[in-house]
Amino acid sequence: MYSPSISPVTAPAGRTGTPYRRPAPGTEPRSDPRGAAAHATPHATPRTEGRPEARPRESYGQPLRQLPARPVAQPGQPAARRMVLPQGAGVHGGPVIDGPAERSPALRAALANITRICPAFTPRQLIQEDERHILVAGTAGRTPVVAKCLAQPGGQARQATRTALQNADLFRREVAAYRAFVRTRPPARLPKLVAADTERCVLLMERVPGRPAARERHPVNTPAPGEVRAILGAVRSLNLWRPPVGTFDAPVNSVREVARYHALGLLTDRDASDLQQLLHGLATTPLQFCHGDALLTNVMLAPSGPVLVDWEHAGWYLPGYDLALLWTVLSGDTAARRQISQVAQASGTLPRDAFLVNLLLVLMREIRTHDHPGAGEEQRILVRRLHEDAAMARRAVRAAVGTR
Repeated sequence: MYSPSISPVTAPAGRTGTPYRRPAPGTEPRSDPRGAAAHATPHATPRTEGRPEARPRESYGQPLRQLPARPVAQPGQPAARRMVLPQGAGVHGGPVIDGPAERSPALRAALANITRICPAFTPRQLIQEDERHILVAGTAGRTPVVAKCLAQPGGQARQATRTALQNADLFRREVAAYRAFVRTRPPARLPKLVAADTERCVLLMERVPGRPAARERHPVNTPAPGEVRAILGAVRSLNLWRPPVGTFDAPVNSVREVARYHALGLLTDRDASDLQQLLHGLATTPLQFCHGDALLTNVMLAPSGPVLVDWEHAGWYLPGYDLALLWTVLSGDTAARRQISQVAQASGTLPRDAFLVNLLLVLMREIRTHDHPGAGEEQRILVRRLHEDAAMARRAVRAAVGTR
């Protein structure tokens, strides 16, 4: 769009414009330092009917015509053209999906699978893409949604690896959990199910406004005390819920876990004997419904309260499993750990023993996951802290066995 300084205007009375001078031979008229105003004439070329108006060329001997200004969108009216945000300009800092050329093959396949179960889905932002999951935020009509897909669905590959098959099985468990929650709503808040496909491992759910309680499995900075209390309240409400019989199974067998960690050398003979003794006393204790993966990374802090996501491990556990997992990852918050211990011991001796069994087994799993050769300094600090917590849990287990 040209500026008014080069628009064709008639010179006011009493003023004379700069006389036109023919440029020197071989000189380009556009290079004239006086600009195009020196070549403009007060008469515009009439527009031809039936032909689209083309942008005038600034050539020698041709007048310039003022182009109409681009209309500005009024409040409440949609813009005439959608702006494409640059990479990294998403709502939560993630990249924005611009075009097919900027998408990986796995992301293109995931978007195709999402469109099959929800043709109205429009991708807006790539939240996560790793070797396991792909999370894409978008809209289904006017509803903000999040699509969760497996990067490598185990059911589609001819030679699927064992890890891919396990991931596909966990994904189908999560889809089954969301479908069960549609029939019977739990007391804890969770995203609503929009659509799902167990064959292609696609899950479309409501997008909850908020932020994760933590970005890491073992966060350095824990949430505020009020947020921790709200998370514990949501987990406790879920643990007291009794879903219909046969809807969920028991993902973890504590007796087998004790034998496995004892065979791996993580549990001593004294540890295995103490845990087996506590489990023998818990044989008649009813199981408790738990989230199964109540990490801070799986909790969204929404304005209306905590929202639990990632329900692939939901099922029946020994009482206090979610509390033991929260106690493990909240290593930097002594007050939160004290509050969790008080909640675990408030219901009596049996819930306390179940919490201690879960705590020691969860710590053994975390040590086995993070203690590997070649770890960095930060990883070694984490493993050292886990071993210190395991020593504390061992002493608590031995004290509980001594009081029976």
